Amino acid sequence: MHSPAANRYDSPNFYRRCGHSGVRLPLISLGLWHNFGGVDSYENARAIACHAFDLGITCFDLANNYGPPDGSAEATFGKILREELGQWRDEMIITTKAGYYMWPGPYGEWGSRKYLLASLDQSLKRMGLPYVDIFYSHRFDPETPLEETMGALAHAVRSGKAVYAGISNYPAAETARAAKILRELGTPCLLHQPRYSMLDRWVEPQLLATLAAEGIGATVFSPLAKGLLTDRYFKGIPADSRIARDQRFLRPEHVTDDVLAKTRKLNDLAQSRTQTLAQMALAWVLRHPVVTSALIGASKVQQVDDCVGAVKNLNFSVEELAHIESILGNKP
Repeated sequence: MHSPAANRYDSPNFYRRCGHSGVRLPLISLGLWHNFGGVDSYENARAIACHAFDLGITCFDLANNYGPPDGSAEATFGKILREELGQWRDEMIITTKAGYYMWPGPYGEWGSRKYLLASLDQSLKRMGLPYVDIFYSHRFDPETPLEETMGALAHAVRSGKAVYAGISNYPAAETARAAKILRELGTPCLLHQPRYSMLDRWVEPQLLATLAAEGIGATVFSPLAKGLLTDRYFKGIPADSRIARDQRFLRPEHVTDDVLAKTRKLNDLAQSRTQTLAQMALAWVLRHPVVTSALIGASKVQQVDDCVGAVKNLNFSVEELAHIESILGNKP
């Protein structure tokens, strides 16, 4: 059984209130999308999770289909809880989601009540938990009434299998509708989980404005643009990189000369701020008051340290922000 660091909560500013709620999340949360699957090293996954907890990271983000194979990240995290961290369960925010493809047939994906509630039961079984803290609808389903999808989330909360409801990847208009439905059902939407980085800004300005108006927090994923906003690819594609190992979401053709030119200039700015490029990219998404937490993935313990180091400098001057926009090719 792991013995967590006694000083893990010594930095109260490491936690930010989530929208109009009583929940505070760490500025950096650990996502288990990659490197926690059945094909990955359990010892490495265990070391990453335990070290993250030692650093005060209390939010562990999962989904039913995280792996590979699908479901195996939840099984891995369940084992970590049983063997290492379960004694401290009440100090954690553990999340899961359902919405993407999970099993064959008409009830294995999207947003039906049938799929969401069955998936939640399966997730709880894999992790060995009676409840999760946040249950998300992983994507908007254009063919299922939003009342049905939100009703399923509300039922999960009322049944005690989830503490809060959340949504992910929802456009602004559907986010506002979902928030209204959940309020009327007595289970307000706690969080939205969108993709957001310097290289992917679809949330600006409509979605972020909607979240602010609705009092909903945001935990943003891919803040490092799947590793492009690091110095990882400046000298080619490393053999142990995500591109080399798993090209489902990031492929060699994504590392273009244009992207490298921009990220090298961003890296120069980060160094002038005494930060790595990854740290500056995390600080940049966290500059927005609606963003509660930035979700990171890690393949090594050292990457968690580097990401948490971002919180040492979250401030940007007007000149720095303008320089970033110039590098990215946006008008001031």
